[in-house]
Amino acid sequence: MARGVGNGSTSHSSTVEKLYAWEKKLFLEVKNYQRLKEEHKRRMGLLRNQEAKGADYVKVEKNRREIERLESKMLVSSQAIETTTSEIIRLRESELFPQLLELVTGLMGMWRSMYECHQVQTHIVQQLEYLNNASSNNPTTNIHRQASLQLELEVDHWYSAFCNLVKSQREYIHALTGWLRLSLFQCDHNLLGETHQSSDIYSLCEEWQLALDRIPDKVASEGIKSFLTVIHAVVLQQAEEQKQKRKSELVFKELEKRAEELRALESKYGPYCVTEGYGVMARTSPVMEKQAKVEALKMKADEEKSKYEKSVAVTRAMTLNNLQTGFPNVFQAMTGFASVCMQAFESVYNHQRSSDRVLGVKRLLT
Repeated sequence: MARGVGNGSTSHSSTVEKLYAWEKKLFLEVKNYQRLKEEHKRRMGLLRNQEAKGADYVKVEKNRREIERLESKMLVSSQAIETTTSEIIRLRESELFPQLLELVTGLMGMWRSMYECHQVQTHIVQQLEYLNNASSNNPTTNIHRQASLQLELEVDHWYSAFCNLVKSQREYIHALTGWLRLSLFQCDHNLLGETHQSSDIYSLCEEWQLALDRIPDKVASEGIKSFLTVIHAVVLQQAEEQKQKRKSELVFKELEKRAEELRALESKYGPYCVTEGYGVMARTSPVMEKQAKVEALKMKADEEKSKYEKSVAVTRAMTLNNLQTGFPNVFQAMTGFASVCMQAFESVYNHQRSSDRVLGVKRLLT
């Protein structure tokens, strides 16, 4: 978002990068000036000692020349610091400040659009309450399964992107406000003095920071997270249904196999139960054994089929119920969040407009 904001042909990111480079240059220049200053202080102390002790003339003059050389370097270094500071101020006032105003305006418009979009989405998903599951008990297909997995993935990405958006915006404005606090109330005062625009840019960022800190993003993020939870529950139930389907199919496949074996035995020995021997020694014929196994498998197959049909019904009911509650809840949370953000950035924008009007009146009176 910040990369898209520009003042003329200069992007916001480019301005920030230039400011960083100039700040780094200023740091090195100040560090060099401090080194020269400390060396100058040491040389001046040495000169006082030499004069007090009546040191050799050549040594004293050599030290004087070194002090003059250091003073010359300090002057050049001081001018370099002033030049660099002036460029930082120029970039801050002529590029950064207008870009921040443009960014606030853009964010205000973005959240207004998001608010309107989420309102429409909320209205659409509220129609889910009119869906009825009574007439449909169709099993979950691969298309249903893939759609649910894709929805879970997208909602998970949505949750991560939302949290990162709020976090990165807060970190950005906190870092920017912190830098301005150091830049305006130390650098400017010490070197060139504070300007009207300097106060304006800090006021804008401070108001912006306060607005973002007050935004109740936890309600929206928890809304997305709760929706992700109900979608995951549907995905797990669909997996359970598929598992039960496979179990039922395996039992029916085994039943068909054993039934085929029974038909072969009955074709060979006849369909009647025949025993060999008498009393305790009597034993069941192969046909009877196979018939018993087939009957047991048939009962198991009917049981697994019943479990599968119940699993299908649970999946359909859970899917409808979770979507009927989850979708409206998450979009209502997002609509509320977008509304708060829209109002927050409108407040920042109006605060700046008010500051501009006050400044204009002051300029007319002076």
